[in-house]
Amino acid sequence: MIDPQRDLASVREATERLLTAVASLDNARLAAPSRLPGWSRGHVLAHLSRNADALVNVLEGRPMYESATAREKDIERDSGRQLDIQLADLHDSDALLRAVAGLPADWNRTVELRNGVTDTAARLPFRRLVEVELHHVDLDAGYELTDLPEEFVRREIGFLAERFRHHPDVPSIGLITSDGRTWTTGGGEGGPLRAEGPAWELMGWLAGRRDGAALTVSGGKLPTLPPL
Repeated sequence: MIDPQRDLASVREATERLLTAVASLDNARLAAPSRLPGWSRGHVLAHLSRNADALVNVLEGRPMYESATAREKDIERDSGRQLDIQLADLHDSDALLRAVAGLPADWNRTVELRNGVTDTAARLPFRRLVEVELHHVDLDAGYELTDLPEEFVRREIGFLAERFRHHPDVPSIGLITSDGRTWTTGGGEGGPLRAEGPAWELMGWLAGRRDGAALTVSGGKLPTLPPL
């Protein structure tokens, strides 16, 4: 069962870890490349702050972003700010999101995200948790996929397996962790395939943070997954 309030508590904890890590940087390191192609660490932090604002929009019934172009311009505009401004923005935007999400609401209602994607309101806190945890890794500031909480990793595998289920460009794939947990995804032409390995490696591949080379694969070659 999705528990949005529990997920909001996890968002708070993950954001505190992130803020502590960012506070150890300096302006030069903030401007250095992150692990995301074409983005500095400042771009990653700007994205996280503006994503919090965007989820407030969703919760309050407004479009998530004014437009795709506006989203990109806002990230670029905020990417070069000094460390203290980035920290304050991330702190304040996160606090506003959690305050709005903490108000009484119908968590079963359907909300609209980017590109016409819809979901239940109850899943928004977990979606935010994914943003914070994975982009913390993307910062390349000492937090790795192996540092992610085990429960988060399992839930994200399930979330991404569902996202790619029945996708025409993803063959049927059985996903098996080293401790025997299983999921299925895909369902397009080809397969069935089997991919097995540590949970964080499976999640890393599904999330576009690993190439899958560390997984044991049978039945064919792992596909290039569609962008998230």
